[in-house]
Amino acid sequence: MTKPTQDAPTDLLYQTSAAAHGGRAGHVDSDDGQLNVRLAVPQALGGEGGVGSTPEQLFAAALAACFESAMGAAARAEQYPEFGVMQVVAQVGLVAQGDAHDLSVALDITLPGLEPERAQHLIERGADICAYSRAMRGQIEYRLHDA
Repeated sequence: MTKPTQDAPTDLLYQTSAAAHGGRAGHVDSDDGQLNVRLAVPQALGGEGGVGSTPEQLFAAALAACFESAMGAAARAEQYPEFGVMQVVAQVGLVAQGDAHDLSVALDITLPGLEPERAQHLIERGADICAYSRAMRGQIEYRLHDA
């Protein structure tokens, strides 16, 4: 089997890889063994459902974690006063586009104890910092919720 080659940028901070085995009805695992997830095709996509995650769930988890970390980094860098525990919930869906699919992505963000202007600023900074948000620029809906 031939692996694609790609020169790594000189400023690369971290790199990992994961392999899929069996597509949506199989499993995925990471090169270091820390990730090993069974996949299942949900009934909404014609599968049996059952035990297992979906690629959309994995993406939602990664996006939520990355975005929350980015907002936290911005809050620390700008010396925000202490506020409540933030929460980021990512909603990821598949949208039919003929025989292809697009993603529908929204982040529901709760920043308790912050006035709306400061909260909105943190969301904007998070979008500028988070690698996933940057990769999907203009394709994520950001929704700020009251605590």
